[in-house]
Amino acid sequence: MGVIATSATTVIPPVLAEVVRSGFVEGHHRGSLVVLAPDGTVEVSAGDPAAPVFPRSSLKPLQAAAVLRAGLELSGERLALATSSHSGEPFHLDLARKMLADHGFTEADLATPPGLPLDPVEAEAYLAAGRVRDRIAMNCSGKHAAMLGACAVNGWDPRSYPDRRHPLQRLVLEEVEAASGESVAVVGTDGCGTPLTAISLVGLARAFRSYVLAEQGTPQRLVADAMRAHPEYVAGTRRSDTWLMREVPGALAKVGAEAVQAVALADGRALAFKIDDGSSRAVGPVLARALGMLGVDGPVVGRIADAPLLGGGERVGEVRAAF
Repeated sequence: MGVIATSATTVIPPVLAEVVRSGFVEGHHRGSLVVLAPDGTVEVSAGDPAAPVFPRSSLKPLQAAAVLRAGLELSGERLALATSSHSGEPFHLDLARKMLADHGFTEADLATPPGLPLDPVEAEAYLAAGRVRDRIAMNCSGKHAAMLGACAVNGWDPRSYPDRRHPLQRLVLEEVEAASGESVAVVGTDGCGTPLTAISLVGLARAFRSYVLAEQGTPQRLVADAMRAHPEYVAGTRRSDTWLMREVPGALAKVGAEAVQAVALADGRALAFKIDDGSSRAVGPVLARALGMLGVDGPVVGRIADAPLLGGGERVGEVRAAF
């Protein structure tokens, strides 16, 4: 086997979490992380948080702000669902259908790929009821319903709303660059089919910070306030984003696929990280340790940190933070 050459400038990410089974460390999760001080300066960094990443669904608050900038009137639970990677619980799906009906659309108009509820408990109940994968159950259906609504109020083509050249997607790109303070490095395609913009973890943390500090009544603050008032619509009843926003006053949190997480606190402290291998099992322990760096403690942090490993149905280990 040949030797794989690496660039002299390649940054090897540090271990952020380790996998411990029966007292034996059987694996590691590496990644990059940044923690911002209240004034927005970098207080802690690990790996290469200045390198561009795809934030995945952590960008949904910014996409929702672009929908508001486009003139769609959304508030409360509807605006929270527009930012969501929802669990597919009945109240999520019911509201997504209502948001579509508000502007004369149906589930058939969604560009989301057919899916099952994101929450395993909800997925089992969904299948047990005889249902099959469909567009409304996919966790991005709230975001897509809002995007269709923006098309309706502007007379834009609703069939091409996922195209990066669509007026709405150009607004999204503008919002991402304005909020992050960076030029988008790459535009790709997210799992739900909409455009996906790459920015750094530092830019992602600064974007979340800007949302909690935004002036009252601005699209950014409206999004942040809706998410914090209705966190169960952003995630679900069994999700860490919900717990964090429900139990830590002023916290704004959004996870993304491939193990991305962003959080901002009411005073401007913020964090963002990505686990390189995309393993979601490492997100909770790393998030809990990073929250500790922000001075957040209490039962919710312990609940978020808990990532057990099972053997024979019994707990025999855990994934735990290693920094």
